[in-house]
Amino acid sequence: MNDEDVISRLNDLIETCKDGERGFRTCAEDVKAPHLKSAFTSRAGECARAAAELQAEVARLGGKADDSGSAAGALHRGWVNIKSALGGGDLALLEECERGEDAALKSYREAMKDPLPAAVESVVRTQYEGAKRNHDQIRSLRDAERAAH
Repeated sequence: MNDEDVISRLNDLIETCKDGERGFRTCAEDVKAPHLKSAFTSRAGECARAAAELQAEVARLGGKADDSGSAAGALHRGWVNIKSALGGGDLALLEECERGEDAALKSYREAMKDPLPAAVESVVRTQYEGAKRNHDQIRSLRDAERAAH
């Protein structure tokens, strides 16, 4: 895989991270429970740090790092806002966050299909593990919210 391909792959992941950051911030604004607001705000910060780390890798490889999210991410956030406005409640927001985390995991798995330079692979693999932890935490929060209803 040449540097241009690696940069392209990393920019795809940057979009994913930016989508996650904005999605979690949107959910933090709309959620009612303080512990969920805190969890979403924390996850947004983690996504922002992941994007910055990937942007540094792109720069190190001599590329131009993406600094925006995707159209699909914007659509997803719009759907979150609609659900919130229609009174979907915290459970609906958690379900949407879990769907977003499913998409993030898929993006990381795609990025790891082809061999990456060792330093880049280490960053991507570490971030994938973080995305899995995020997903599992959101799923646990969703399950707890379901049980409460």
